[in-house]
Amino acid sequence: MKRVVIIHGNDGGTGHDAWYPWLKAELEKLGAVCDTPDMPDPVEAKASVWLPYLQDVLHADENTIIVGHSSGAVAALRYAETHKLGGSVLVGGYYTDLGYDDEKAAGYFDTPWDWEAIKANQPWVAIFASTDDPYIPIAEPQFIRDKLSAEYHQFDNQGHFGVPDPKTDFPELLETLKEKLH
Repeated sequence: MKRVVIIHGNDGGTGHDAWYPWLKAELEKLGAVCDTPDMPDPVEAKASVWLPYLQDVLHADENTIIVGHSSGAVAALRYAETHKLGGSVLVGGYYTDLGYDDEKAAGYFDTPWDWEAIKANQPWVAIFASTDDPYIPIAEPQFIRDKLSAEYHQFDNQGHFGVPDPKTDFPELLETLKEKLH
């Protein structure tokens, strides 16, 4: 069975936010190893800090599924450009800086995306997106879906999947992971 690492978003996120503890507990009931770390530099979520942390501390590899939420999804994409993964789930993900200075400063958007490497370095990618996300226009995850030929789950009422509105479970994501874990 693969290991799952859940990566939170920026702006002060932690591994104990939203649906992360619930998903961790549900995956552990299934016998999976699941980590929900508090990422360093949680406000700015700089690529120069998060990508080495994924490699050197969390040891994300071909036996690891990364579940990335928001900027955690962006980190998962960039990490997969140069590292083998067991797969990834992008929740509320995006591929541009969205016109925000803090996103530009994080360093994920300084170079073009290598979509072919992202696809080649993992057997699958699943995306969860919502048309009513107040931060991420739906065209962002749809573009990623098309570039990666990813499994795609679109909702109309999930916002940014727990931020800022509380969301304490995520059964649709659990079902997707159950299929991928074995």
